[in-house]
Amino acid sequence: MTENDPEFPKYILIRSKRKTLGLEIRAGVLYARAPLYMPKGVIEAFIREKRPWIDKTLKKQEIAQIRAEGAELLSREELSALSKQAMRVLPGLSAEYAERIGVRFGRITIRLQKTRWGSCSSKGNLNFNCLLMLTPESVQRYVVVHELCHLLHMNHSPAFWAAVEQVLPDYRKDKKWLRENGPVLMKRAGF
Repeated sequence: MTENDPEFPKYILIRSKRKTLGLEIRAGVLYARAPLYMPKGVIEAFIREKRPWIDKTLKKQEIAQIRAEGAELLSREELSALSKQAMRVLPGLSAEYAERIGVRFGRITIRLQKTRWGSCSSKGNLNFNCLLMLTPESVQRYVVVHELCHLLHMNHSPAFWAAVEQVLPDYRKDKKWLRENGPVLMKRAGF
C-alpha cells in the first residue's frame, strides 16, 4: 500500500473523461490526471515508473522558487510600461505567425496573469501576459505560436505539438526556458 510507503510521492488524483494518464507538477504539487475508471494500481505503477522525472522536476521547481525569493518586485509603473510594450510587440508577431500558420485571430488582450503566459478563446481571441516582455524574443514567439496553433487544435494533442514544431522546430528550448525562469518573473509581479 502506498499510503504506508514514505518513499512514494504524494499526489492529487484528478479523474476525468480523458483517455490517457498524465502527470503534472505545479507549485511543487504532483497531479495525476487519469481516466474515470483507471485502476489505482495502474496509476501508481505509472507514478513509480516516472519517479526520476518527478524528482528532477520537483528539484528544478525548488531551485526556481529559491531564485524567485530574491526577485525584485516590479512597480505599477513598470507593469504598465510592460503592458504598453506588449501591445506594441505581440500583435505584430501574432499577425506574422498567423499568416504562416494559416489562421485568423480576433482581438488581442494584454493582461497581468498569475498562471498563464497566453490563452486562446474558442472565438479566436488571444490573451497574453505582459510579463512576456521580460522574456527573450524567442520565448515570446513560442507563446504566440503556441496560442495560434490552438486555433487549429484546441488541445495539447500530438497534432497540436506537431503544428507548433512545424513553425518553430526548436520550440522545446523556449518552453523549457519559460518553465525554468517563469516562476521568477511571476514572483517579480507579486504572485
